[in-house]
Amino acid sequence: MIETIINGGPLMIPLLGCSIAALAALIDRYMAFRAYSKVDTRSLRAEILTLLEENRIMEAKNLCASTPGPVSAVLLVGLQSFEKLLSIKGSPESLRLIVAKSMEDYSVTALNAVETRLNILSTVGSAAPLIGMTGTVTGMISSFGALSQAGGLDAGVVGAGIAEALITTATGLIIALAAVIPYNMFMARAERIGLEIEEAAAEMVDFISMRAERDAQNSEK
Repeated sequence: MIETIINGGPLMIPLLGCSIAALAALIDRYMAFRAYSKVDTRSLRAEILTLLEENRIMEAKNLCASTPGPVSAVLLVGLQSFEKLLSIKGSPESLRLIVAKSMEDYSVTALNAVETRLNILSTVGSAAPLIGMTGTVTGMISSFGALSQAGGLDAGVVGAGIAEALITTATGLIIALAAVIPYNMFMARAERIGLEIEEAAAEMVDFISMRAERDAQNSEK
């Protein structure tokens, strides 16, 4: 292994750095998405709506705060906004719009947190093959330079340069594959989380709107 790295030439150093960065990002995002997957968002949403129906807003907030993941974080922002607006007693439509806007704004932050460090995998997936190809070029240049200095065909001299070229190319492609495949998987999961956030936010906004209209009707009686 060490001999292969040495034979690959100086460009194996940035390739090694790419592999370390990609591995660190991969482990970090794997742990994060694993934690997200343990949360049953449907049950969470149902329990929150039940608590709101019983006017137990504080318990609903505590449930969101104690539940990891972007969905619960967005719902917590909506609950906090809803609680503040209850004292103002605005129209049901204004209540609905303000709560919806607060969750919509925070959902951007929540999704950014989900996708954090994925740009590392994307960058490594793009850069590693280019570094490998650069190693191919420098390896071939070394081969022809050594060949011209030798004044004749020397299999050992030519072989060393070709080995450097092939090692860096293969290493770059392997690192790129190891970064791009998890990147695509994580991005697909992030898109699903984004849809879950939209569904949860829409469900809460509809519930809050219905409750506000009902409370307004009861106050008129």
